[in-house]
Amino acid sequence: MTELPYYHVDAFADRPFTGNQAAVMPLTKWLDDAVLQAIAEENNFAETAFYVPDATGAADYELRWFTPAVEIRLCGHATLASGHIILSQNPTMDRVTLRTRKAGILEVRREGDAYAVALPAIPTEEVDNPKMMAAMGGTPLAMRSNPDSYNMFVYATAAEILALKPDMKALAALGDDSFTATARGDKTDIVSRVFVPGAGVDEDSVTGSAHAVIAPYWANMLGRNSFTAYQASARGGYLGCQLDGDRVWLSGHCFTVVKGMFSLR
Repeated sequence: MTELPYYHVDAFADRPFTGNQAAVMPLTKWLDDAVLQAIAEENNFAETAFYVPDATGAADYELRWFTPAVEIRLCGHATLASGHIILSQNPTMDRVTLRTRKAGILEVRREGDAYAVALPAIPTEEVDNPKMMAAMGGTPLAMRSNPDSYNMFVYATAAEILALKPDMKALAALGDDSFTATARGDKTDIVSRVFVPGAGVDEDSVTGSAHAVIAPYWANMLGRNSFTAYQASARGGYLGCQLDGDRVWLSGHCFTVVKGMFSLR
């Protein structure tokens, strides 16, 4: 029997039991991909993050993320959660770098009693896709997309975001795309909801990668590079957003709610 360290972290959370849940599992070396996927399925969170020391020397650690169904190219909240675990265990470190397979080298730094994660800013272009817009529902003012399957729908009000009832089967049939609805917020500068049913996550709680998509758009619309955001899921979560050249810094708190060992037999 092999035992692996296991942490359950609430990321982008203003208190425990809010924000987005991630399983964080440090490894000494990579397990077979099928085992990693089976662990993520067993955990049944939107993402399980695995990291190992980076043997290349390019970063401190190598990081990968799995949903219950697939490995994904980028995940913000599980990166923030991983940085929280690493920095909590290494109080002399102010920042940690994480090499990924498809998103380059990411960074998590301390920000007071919180953390900030740097993700690549993801540009989008306005498109017209009536089928996708019908599946999202409501009356979006615009739809924007990019080649990496990130889709953003802009609505007029926060109330429209809260009222959305997307057709999950129709969205899932389009693949493992991410579908983000966003509008100006009431108590924060912007508000959003995010759906990824094709990857096994009907509605995500708080999505860092989606804010790497919507931050460049809103920086332009608001006329400033720093603003506040709220993802209006059932759990809900708050993020600080700052566009910094080709990166987006997303800040928030993390809470470790479970520490334990995962047993492989």
